Amino acid sequence: MIKFKVILITIVCAMVSLNTLQAQTAKPATEKATFGMGCFWCSEAIFQRLKGVTKVESGYAGGAVANPSYEDVCTGNTGHAEVIQVTYQPAVISYKDLLEIFWKMHDPTTLNRQGADEGTQYRSVIFYHSPQQKALADAYKTELNKQKVYPNPIVTAIDPFKNFYKAENYHQNYFNLNGNKPYCRMVIQPKVDKLEKVFQQKLKQ
Repeated sequence: MIKFKVILITIVCAMVSLNTLQAQTAKPATEKATFGMGCFWCSEAIFQRLKGVTKVESGYAGGAVANPSYEDVCTGNTGHAEVIQVTYQPAVISYKDLLEIFWKMHDPTTLNRQGADEGTQYRSVIFYHSPQQKALADAYKTELNKQKVYPNPIVTAIDPFKNFYKAENYHQNYFNLNGNKPYCRMVIQPKVDKLEKVFQQKLKQ
Protein backbone atom coordinates (compact mmCIF):
# COMPACT_ATOMS: atom_id res chain seq x y z
CA MET A 1 0.00 0.00 0.00
CA ILE A 2 2.81 2.41 0.85
CA LYS A 3 4.55 1.61 -2.43
CA PHE A 4 1.28 2.17 -4.27
CA LYS A 5 0.86 5.58 -2.62
CA VAL A 6 4.43 6.53 -3.53
CA ILE A 7 3.85 5.50 -7.15
CA LEU A 8 0.54 7.38 -7.22
CA ILE A 9 2.17 10.54 -5.84
CA THR A 10 4.97 10.21 -8.40
CA ILE A 11 2.45 9.90 -11.23
CA VAL A 12 0.43 12.86 -9.99
CA CYS A 13 3.58 14.99 -9.70
CA ALA A 14 4.63 13.97 -13.20
CA MET A 15 1.18 14.86 -14.57
CA VAL A 16 1.27 18.24 -12.85
CA SER A 17 4.72 18.90 -14.27
CA LEU A 18 3.56 17.82 -17.75
CA ASN A 19 0.44 20.00 -17.58
CA THR A 20 2.54 22.94 -16.45
CA LEU A 21 4.96 22.37 -19.32
CA GLN A 22 2.10 22.08 -21.83
CA ALA A 23 0.51 25.26 -20.51
CA GLN A 24 3.79 27.10 -20.78
CA THR A 25 4.28 25.76 -24.30
CA ALA A 26 0.74 26.62 -25.37
CA LYS A 27 0.75 30.07 -23.84
CA PRO A 28 4.17 31.67 -23.77
CA ALA A 29 4.68 34.50 -21.32
CA THR A 30 5.13 36.96 -24.17
CA GLU A 31 4.42 37.05 -27.89
CA LYS A 32 5.21 39.49 -30.68
CA ALA A 33 3.01 41.50 -33.02
CA THR A 34 4.19 43.68 -35.89
CA PHE A 35 2.08 46.53 -37.28
CA GLY A 36 2.55 49.27 -39.85
CA MET A 37 0.06 52.12 -39.54
CA GLY A 38 1.86 55.20 -40.83
CA CYS A 39 4.63 56.99 -38.97
CA PHE A 40 6.11 54.69 -36.35
CA TRP A 41 6.49 57.56 -33.91
CA CYS A 42 2.68 57.66 -33.66
CA SER A 43 2.06 53.95 -33.35
CA GLU A 44 4.88 53.53 -30.82
CA ALA A 45 3.32 56.19 -28.57
CA ILE A 46 -0.03 54.40 -28.74
CA PHE A 47 1.05 50.83 -28.00
CA GLN A 48 3.54 51.82 -25.29
CA ARG A 49 0.60 52.88 -23.14
CA LEU A 50 -1.26 49.55 -23.15
CA LYS A 51 -1.46 47.16 -20.22
CA GLY A 52 0.30 43.92 -21.04
CA VAL A 53 2.70 45.51 -23.52
CA THR A 54 6.25 45.10 -22.25
CA LYS A 55 8.23 46.53 -25.17
CA VAL A 56 7.66 48.53 -28.35
CA GLU A 57 10.41 49.01 -30.91
CA SER A 58 10.23 51.15 -34.04
CA GLY A 59 11.74 49.70 -37.18
CA TYR A 60 11.37 48.52 -40.74
CA ALA A 61 9.80 45.37 -42.21
CA GLY A 62 8.52 43.99 -45.49
CA GLY A 63 11.37 45.08 -47.73
CA ALA A 64 14.07 43.40 -49.77
CA VAL A 65 17.11 45.29 -48.46
CA ALA A 66 18.94 44.12 -45.36
CA ASN A 67 19.62 46.60 -42.55
CA PRO A 68 18.13 49.66 -44.26
CA SER A 69 18.66 53.14 -42.87
CA TYR A 70 15.86 55.64 -42.34
CA GLU A 71 17.12 57.55 -45.37
CA ASP A 72 16.98 54.35 -47.47
CA VAL A 73 13.40 53.61 -46.42
CA CYS A 74 12.30 57.19 -47.07
CA THR A 75 13.17 56.83 -50.76
CA GLY A 76 10.38 54.29 -51.08
CA ASN A 77 12.70 52.03 -53.06
CA THR A 78 13.51 49.39 -50.41
CA GLY A 79 9.98 48.05 -50.05
CA HIS A 80 9.99 48.46 -46.28
CA ALA A 81 7.20 49.87 -44.18
CA GLU A 82 7.70 51.83 -40.99
CA VAL A 83 6.47 49.43 -38.31
CA ILE A 84 6.44 48.77 -34.61
CA GLN A 85 7.30 45.42 -33.11
CA VAL A 86 5.24 44.88 -29.98
CA THR A 87 6.15 42.43 -27.24
CA TYR A 88 3.03 41.67 -25.20
CA GLN A 89 1.65 39.33 -22.56
CA PRO A 90 -1.29 37.39 -24.04
CA ALA A 91 -2.52 36.63 -20.53
CA VAL A 92 -3.06 40.38 -20.03
CA ILE A 93 -3.90 41.68 -23.51
CA SER A 94 -4.92 39.48 -26.40
CA TYR A 95 -3.88 39.71 -30.05
CA LYS A 96 -7.51 40.47 -30.84
CA ASP A 97 -7.33 43.46 -28.47
CA LEU A 98 -4.21 44.67 -30.26
CA LEU A 99 -5.99 44.32 -33.60
CA GLU A 100 -8.92 46.37 -32.35
CA ILE A 101 -6.58 49.17 -31.34
CA PHE A 102 -4.69 48.87 -34.63
CA TRP A 103 -7.86 49.26 -36.70
CA LYS A 104 -9.31 52.12 -34.67
CA MET A 105 -6.17 54.21 -34.27
CA HIS A 106 -5.42 54.85 -37.96
CA ASP A 107 -7.21 55.02 -41.29
CA PRO A 108 -6.87 51.59 -42.94
CA THR A 109 -8.63 52.74 -46.11
CA THR A 110 -5.97 55.10 -47.49
CA LEU A 111 -3.40 53.40 -49.70
CA ASN A 112 0.22 54.19 -48.85
CA ARG A 113 -0.72 57.23 -46.81
CA GLN A 114 -1.62 58.39 -43.31
CA GLY A 115 -2.52 62.06 -43.13
CA ALA A 116 0.28 64.11 -44.65
CA ASP A 117 2.71 61.16 -44.58
CA GLU A 118 2.65 59.61 -48.04
CA GLY A 119 4.61 56.75 -49.60
CA THR A 120 4.74 52.96 -49.50
CA GLN A 121 6.72 53.15 -46.24
CA TYR A 122 3.55 54.49 -44.59
CA ARG A 123 1.27 51.70 -45.81
CA SER A 124 -1.21 49.98 -43.53
CA VAL A 125 0.04 46.44 -42.94
CA ILE A 126 -0.09 43.59 -40.46
CA PHE A 127 2.86 41.20 -40.43
CA TYR A 128 1.60 38.02 -38.81
CA HIS A 129 3.88 35.77 -36.74
CA SER A 130 1.69 32.64 -36.72
CA PRO A 131 -1.26 31.03 -38.53
CA GLN A 132 -3.43 32.05 -35.58
CA GLN A 133 -2.50 35.72 -35.99
CA LYS A 134 -3.21 35.52 -39.72
CA ALA A 135 -6.61 33.91 -39.16
CA LEU A 136 -7.62 36.55 -36.61
CA ALA A 137 -6.43 39.44 -38.79
CA ASP A 138 -8.17 38.07 -41.90
CA ALA A 139 -11.42 37.48 -40.03
CA TYR A 140 -11.33 40.92 -38.40
CA LYS A 141 -10.69 42.67 -41.73
CA THR A 142 -13.47 40.69 -43.44
CA GLU A 143 -15.97 41.55 -40.71
CA LEU A 144 -15.09 45.25 -40.75
CA ASN A 145 -15.64 45.38 -44.51
CA LYS A 146 -18.85 43.34 -44.21
CA GLN A 147 -20.23 45.68 -41.55
CA LYS A 148 -19.09 48.72 -43.58
CA VAL A 149 -17.44 50.22 -40.52
CA TYR A 150 -15.48 52.52 -42.84
CA PRO A 151 -16.99 54.36 -45.81
CA ASN A 152 -14.31 52.89 -48.09
CA PRO A 153 -12.84 49.37 -48.34
CA ILE A 154 -9.91 48.50 -46.08
CA VAL A 155 -6.60 48.32 -47.96
CA THR A 156 -4.53 46.93 -45.08
CA ALA A 157 -2.15 44.20 -46.26
CA ILE A 158 -1.84 41.04 -44.16
CA ASP A 159 1.60 39.59 -44.88
CA PRO A 160 3.83 36.93 -43.29
CA PHE A 161 6.51 38.26 -40.97
CA LYS A 162 10.00 37.69 -42.37
CA ASN A 163 12.33 40.13 -40.69
CA PHE A 164 12.46 43.24 -38.58
CA TYR A 165 15.22 45.83 -38.60
CA LYS A 166 15.26 48.10 -35.59
CA ALA A 167 15.32 51.78 -36.49
CA GLU A 168 18.04 54.17 -35.39
CA ASN A 169 18.18 55.04 -31.69
CA TYR A 170 16.82 58.54 -32.16
CA HIS A 171 13.54 57.03 -33.40
CA GLN A 172 13.00 54.96 -30.25
CA ASN A 173 10.67 56.24 -27.53
CA TYR A 174 10.28 59.31 -29.70
CA PHE A 175 7.10 60.89 -28.37
CA ASN A 176 8.06 60.44 -24.72
CA LEU A 177 11.39 62.18 -25.35
CA ASN A 178 10.21 64.84 -27.80
CA GLY A 179 6.64 65.62 -26.79
CA ASN A 180 7.06 69.38 -27.18
CA LYS A 181 8.15 69.26 -30.81
CA PRO A 182 5.57 70.54 -33.34
CA TYR A 183 4.97 67.14 -35.01
CA CYS A 184 4.40 65.51 -31.64
CA ARG A 185 1.98 68.19 -30.47
CA MET A 186 0.04 68.46 -33.73
CA VAL A 187 0.00 64.85 -34.96
CA ILE A 188 0.85 62.39 -32.19
CA GLN A 189 -0.81 64.04 -29.18
CA PRO A 190 -4.32 63.93 -30.72
CA LYS A 191 -3.89 60.20 -31.33
CA VAL A 192 -2.80 59.66 -27.73
CA ASP A 193 -5.79 61.70 -26.55
CA LYS A 194 -8.10 59.50 -28.64
CA LEU A 195 -6.52 56.36 -27.22
CA GLU A 196 -7.04 57.59 -23.67
CA LYS A 197 -10.68 58.36 -24.41
CA VAL A 198 -11.62 55.20 -26.33
CA PHE A 199 -9.45 52.60 -24.61
CA GLN A 200 -9.20 53.89 -21.06
CA GLN A 201 -9.65 50.42 -19.51
CA LYS A 202 -6.71 49.02 -21.48
CA LEU A 203 -4.17 51.65 -20.43
CA LYS A 204 -1.35 51.30 -17.94
CA GLN A 205 -1.88 53.17 -14.71
